[in-house]
Amino acid sequence: MEKRRLSFWEIWNLSFGFLGIQMGFALQNANASRVLQIFGADVHELSWFWIVAPLTGLIVQPIIGFYSDKTWTKLGRRRPFFLTGAILASFGLILMPNADMFTAFMPALWVGAGMLMIMDASFNIAMEPFRALVADVLPSDQRTLGFSVQTILIGIGAVIGSWLPYVLTNWIGISNTAEPGKVPLNLMLSFIIGAGVLMVSILITVFTTKEYSPEEMALINGLTEEEKIEESSLLNIFTDFKNMPLTMRQLSWVQFFSWFGLFGMWVFSTPAIAHHVYGLALDDTHSATYQNAGDWVGILFGVYNAVSAVYAFFLPAIAKKVGRKRTHAVSLIIGGIGLLSIYFAPDENWLILSMVGVGVAWASILAMPYAILAGSIPPMKMGVYMGIFNFFIVIPQIINALIGGPIVKYVYGGNPIYALVISGISFLIAAALVAKVKDVDDEVILKTE
Repeated sequence: MEKRRLSFWEIWNLSFGFLGIQMGFALQNANASRVLQIFGADVHELSWFWIVAPLTGLIVQPIIGFYSDKTWTKLGRRRPFFLTGAILASFGLILMPNADMFTAFMPALWVGAGMLMIMDASFNIAMEPFRALVADVLPSDQRTLGFSVQTILIGIGAVIGSWLPYVLTNWIGISNTAEPGKVPLNLMLSFIIGAGVLMVSILITVFTTKEYSPEEMALINGLTEEEKIEESSLLNIFTDFKNMPLTMRQLSWVQFFSWFGLFGMWVFSTPAIAHHVYGLALDDTHSATYQNAGDWVGILFGVYNAVSAVYAFFLPAIAKKVGRKRTHAVSLIIGGIGLLSIYFAPDENWLILSMVGVGVAWASILAMPYAILAGSIPPMKMGVYMGIFNFFIVIPQIINALIGGPIVKYVYGGNPIYALVISGISFLIAAALVAKVKDVDDEVILKTE
């Protein structure tokens, strides 16, 4: 038995839920630091509040991957998990900007940080089963297309999420200012709209996608009777981690520096641009100019996501022409240069060019490592290994969260623009490490051509 080749629109529906996930994720990335500062967080404390997000991912991802490998319900194997994640993430999106409602019980800042944890844990619950679903359903020669379509949808969702606060204010006229300690109405409505889009998009994937049953997967992968009945426990995650394929080990270092850089960009872009480009004082978090800077950061994040969506259309053709490794390395170099250029931008409009470079790297980060990884993973452990692979996304974020704030305070003299410079250097290091990666699928394809 062989996997059925899917049409473009079947592959589109397969990953359509990622549009909503990334819309919510983009709202979080572009605005969580601003919301936390509104509730009273200092700039050097921001990375500490963000640490709850990767910490929950570190715990949640491999467990979700393991159980999604072993699950079979009326909704299939992966779909129950990203449906659950969507429901919980929607809950967090609605409550985070409304954290001041709970001040009778605890400070709004702590409620906001708790909602950030719930959101990110829920996005983690939803994301990796989606990655595994693409690898489950598509034959190997369609996986690059599958992950590229996923990247396109991620880009579309992220553009909508990133630009929504700006659009609500500048096109519709909803206020982007509020009294101290209150989240502006445009931001609050953006989070609520994001929650609704997340649920609708996830349900489209749930009801339009068919998964292969365990028996069908056994036939497709040619498993013996002994392999079919092989038992495993959650503790086997540690054994699987120890025995991870060589390609996965090599990719882990690429992922480490890629996501170390991304985390620094997400956490420090708003204060860095407000201070370095707009010339505001570091403690100015309530002025109209600061809110305009925050809205502009949302536009910039939308730009890099829009670029990633467009670039993702071309990734399969580029990768087929020059190879997935070279495609990823060059994309990371372009992204690194983009981040470094923020330091030299003469005004906020020039930052659009910087974000074009970041968008090229982001598209490749979301597609190429997973396309390379899928060919090296045992098919019946796709979920758990995709979950373990997330270690190399969240560990660098945890490290950056722990050291990023103190470095900004004590090494950079409180100036967060240098955190973005380090992010650019991290991208360049990741690009250099791609050369060491062994791409199993590329070698198989080259042998058959």
